[in-house]
Amino acid sequence: MRILYLVNHLNVGGISSYLLSLSSALLEQGNQVYIASSGGELEEKFKTLGAQLIKISIRTKNEASPKILLSFLKLRGLIKKYQIQVVHSQSRTTQVLGCLLGKYTKVKHIFTCHGFFNPKISRRFFPCLPDKAIAISQPVAKHLIKDLNFPESKISLVTNGIEAQFFRSPRCKDEIRKSLGLKPGEIIGSVGRLSDVKGHAYLISAMPLILRNFPQAQLLISGEGKLYNHLFCQAKQLAISDKVFFVRNCLPVADILTVLDLFVMPSLQEGLGLALMEAMSVGLAVVGTNVGGIKELIKDRQNGILVEPRNAQALADAINQLLADSAGRQRLGTQAEKFIRDNFALSKMAAQTLGVYQECLK
Repeated sequence: MRILYLVNHLNVGGISSYLLSLSSALLEQGNQVYIASSGGELEEKFKTLGAQLIKISIRTKNEASPKILLSFLKLRGLIKKYQIQVVHSQSRTTQVLGCLLGKYTKVKHIFTCHGFFNPKISRRFFPCLPDKAIAISQPVAKHLIKDLNFPESKISLVTNGIEAQFFRSPRCKDEIRKSLGLKPGEIIGSVGRLSDVKGHAYLISAMPLILRNFPQAQLLISGEGKLYNHLFCQAKQLAISDKVFFVRNCLPVADILTVLDLFVMPSLQEGLGLALMEAMSVGLAVVGTNVGGIKELIKDRQNGILVEPRNAQALADAINQLLADSAGRQRLGTQAEKFIRDNFALSKMAAQTLGVYQECLK
């Protein structure tokens, strides 16, 4: 099958990670994968897999941006040239682009919803419906139906798949710790873009409560975003800036996960939680908030700990409990790894996604 993926960029992040895993599995099965994007730091990884990259100017969040029309004009001819059978968009702006391509080239358009959109009037009355929408979790599927007027018949549930080997670093733990400037002590970590919805502010607020019990503990936050300055100042105001380390996305997620003793996802809203799945797949004990797709991944006290969102005290209590109990951390980590392996295999996601494509083509 010849598939064209539409994505805003190929920088480190949840959607790029999803696309990298899916492309890897589909290419191994002999499918042809084309990726249209504005480019990014992961381009070489996609090329190494065998994907063919197409550069378009689509780095925008504006659904009415002229960049969408310019990208449409460039891709319209390439769809015919490469005999593309399926166009698969990954964001709201690329969904609009995919809708245009589907309408004017008759190619089948699939859209994956990775999270929650604000139900703007434009989105309700101009949903740009694809031939099929893939929801990555039940809460996301309900959101598409309730908030964005998607017909239930157009929605397929396909949860993300994880290949744990992608998230095991070849570098040793001490080497990575030294390169990051980390001192001896427990390392708590979180991976995700620095935005309000990810809840980093509550995790930073929990740190003084954790340091009372574990004075050598350190917090490692990996990601980029508009809240960096705010979060940096918050740590400084709490007099814990020497205990909070911010790492840009240029460092591989596998390296981050290797140095952690505990992974935390303090989100206020989450479609599924790909970074959480990655941490669980390598056997880390995890703490997450009881929202969205996170509660589908963490079974409280069985393979992790769930806490209520917007609650720094609850985060601190759960983290303190796990830092004090190394055997408990190991038990939860082992169960987390087994849960991901049993329920979120990459081969399963690839097969189900390919099934959606084939259903559309029929």
